[in-house]
Amino acid sequence: MRRLIAGVFLGLLLTGVSRISSAVTESKGKVRQMDLWPDGAPGDNGLSGPEQTGGCVGNISKPTLSVYLPPKEKATGAAIVITPGGGYGVVCVKTEGKDIADLLVPRGIAAIVVKYRLPNGHHEIPADDARRAIRTVRHRAAEWNIDPKRVGVWGFSAGGHLASTVSTVFDDGKSDAKDPIERQGSRPDFAVLFYPVVSMEKNVTHSGSRKNLIGDNASNELIERYSNEARVRNNTPPTFMLHCGDDRAVPVENSLRYYRNLVRHGVGSQLLLFETGGHGPNAFKSNPSWMTAFENWLKRRGCL
Repeated sequence: MRRLIAGVFLGLLLTGVSRISSAVTESKGKVRQMDLWPDGAPGDNGLSGPEQTGGCVGNISKPTLSVYLPPKEKATGAAIVITPGGGYGVVCVKTEGKDIADLLVPRGIAAIVVKYRLPNGHHEIPADDARRAIRTVRHRAAEWNIDPKRVGVWGFSAGGHLASTVSTVFDDGKSDAKDPIERQGSRPDFAVLFYPVVSMEKNVTHSGSRKNLIGDNASNELIERYSNEARVRNNTPPTFMLHCGDDRAVPVENSLRYYRNLVRHGVGSQLLLFETGGHGPNAFKSNPSWMTAFENWLKRRGCL
């Protein structure tokens, strides 16, 4: 009899622990890891061997998505593909990835962090991965409780360059593609750029990002191709930007150039400039007023 009572008690205890665990998981959003190109990625960045792990990951040759979904009853239907920074030499998946997902999911926004392949002399590869991530979210929209017409991109530093690249060069998908993901369009519905690298012009760009993406002796053609301020058009998605005047890594001129051209082309945009904050997450952590402005901007986009 004692064994029976003990068994019942243990069962109730485990059920309670399971419910608590489930509640904790749900409050933080459901998290899943998945290969970006399950059948193999196009192209090869020439990297091999184990990744260099940590808050920032290096030697990435196999791109993945970390998918954070809010509880179904809290989901707004919006999703943001996050491209962390790292100078195109690493991808800072913690401070500019998971930590950002932790801001979005409680607000009902799905967050998809991209651990994209590093260029390593193959400049087209990071953007291929970012576009694939956007297509994947649209392909999985019904499964993930997402509106395929409310899929944005949020990039930081070099990841901001990547986000501005896919915001200015995109397509409607290939309707006859065998892979159903490739039938989806790659244009973000909105973009968020925090202290972004935008230009590849010397004295404006971040030299490390430029070197890692297009090399020390890049042709004028490549410099122009990846100076995204010059690629803004009237169909560039609405954009929210943040930068600090004392950023010594990525000059604020990057954001100013992009913003001017957004305005020139009649694209809805907002730029927050702060006097201090430097480069990296401290730029927004030390200027907390950004969150109210950001939430209001998302509401105007129908995302909150």
